[in-house]
Amino acid sequence: MTRIMNHPILGKLDNNKTIPFQFDGKLYYAREGETIAAALLANGVRQLRVHEESGTPRGFYCNIGHCMECRVTVNGQLNKRACLTTVEEDMLIESGKRLPNIVKRMVEEQ
Repeated sequence: MTRIMNHPILGKLDNNKTIPFQFDGKLYYAREGETIAAALLANGVRQLRVHEESGTPRGFYCNIGHCMECRVTVNGQLNKRACLTTVEEDMLIESGKRLPNIVKRMVEEQ
């Protein structure tokens, strides 16, 4: 896939170490210093989670930390923003899953 290797501000990135990480149980590789978002995009991953209630797919939106669409679970920590979190070696990343509609269930039980 596509990865920027010569950035006008960050410089040449081809010397950065390649590190393994997992996303939803599948092995991928990132360049040291990349965000989760950049590494996933470079590996062809476009969907990060599904909407908690509707189940519709969600991916990258603003990529600057404002919208929270790129929330993932990182090493067991919920709601980490992929666009702001740097990949670490052997990091375990999970996509967001559809949650049971708790409010709807509470109303139905009344």
